Amino acid sequence: MGKRVGVILFMLLVSTGCASNPTVINNVTVDSGIESNNKLEDDEVSESNEGLVEEHELEKREEERKELKELAIEVNGQVYGNSSQFSEYVSGVKTRMDTEDKVIALTLDACGGENGSGYDEELITFLIENNIKADLFVNARWIDEQFETFVELSKMPLFTIQNHGTEHKPLSTTPRSAWGIASTSTQFEIIDEIMNNQMKILEIAGTIPQYFRSGTAFYDEISVQIAEDLGVQVVNFDVIGDGGATFTKDEVVQEMLTAQPGSIIILHMNQPASETAEGVKEAILTLIEQGFSFVHLHEYELE
Repeated sequence: MGKRVGVILFMLLVSTGCASNPTVINNVTVDSGIESNNKLEDDEVSESNEGLVEEHELEKREEERKELKELAIEVNGQVYGNSSQFSEYVSGVKTRMDTEDKVIALTLDACGGENGSGYDEELITFLIENNIKADLFVNARWIDEQFETFVELSKMPLFTIQNHGTEHKPLSTTPRSAWGIASTSTQFEIIDEIMNNQMKILEIAGTIPQYFRSGTAFYDEISVQIAEDLGVQVVNFDVIGDGGATFTKDEVVQEMLTAQPGSIIILHMNQPASETAEGVKEAILTLIEQGFSFVHLHEYELE
């Protein structure tokens, strides 16, 4: 009797495919229920982990926000001397990378404001398709106008997000102007111009910029010191790539091809009607043929 039951059970197993496949009863796969339950549990664990990661990230961001506020208060309480310089190349401003390697840093400004809040998608798409690194110096007003684009760009490893100021003002401890744009005029205004956008970028992108470039790229030497005390290096350029997005394609190519090992090129990503993108395409392909590669600013010491 025992042998007969065993044979019957074996035949049932073979006939239903249990030796190699899930058992099917009334067209329902038994194993699938177990797998489904396991999948649900895995999904729940994954969601739980994501929640923990998100909570941890929010806590980290809140701590960083607090540190930035405390730093701003501390720097505002410091006493600085009087300034005697005001230009794009005052003491302390970094204009190139300290290297003889055949590398170039592309820095793209997004200025914001009434006539500066466009998005040169053609330029950015070319960089992405050709795997060209760039540091994006973004103004707070541009972020407001191009929010979704900013969020998307901030997630791309090909780009870093840097600070181009809150209201796109030149930095000075006394009233001055550059290119018809009034500067900051007090220590507090300098801190405000830098830190409000630092906070905005941290809040949205989750990163704190390492580098700052003012509106018009003009400073006095005291504002550069204040910026450094706030934790950012002031970065300008040694190659003016597109003349504030006013150059023709040929002029963009001509200027970009003057780059030397360690050069920092300034371009603009906020003027889609300009010829910047067309010039950049030709110049970059030529520079690559000449043996240059493109890097982020943080990969080298600056000078």
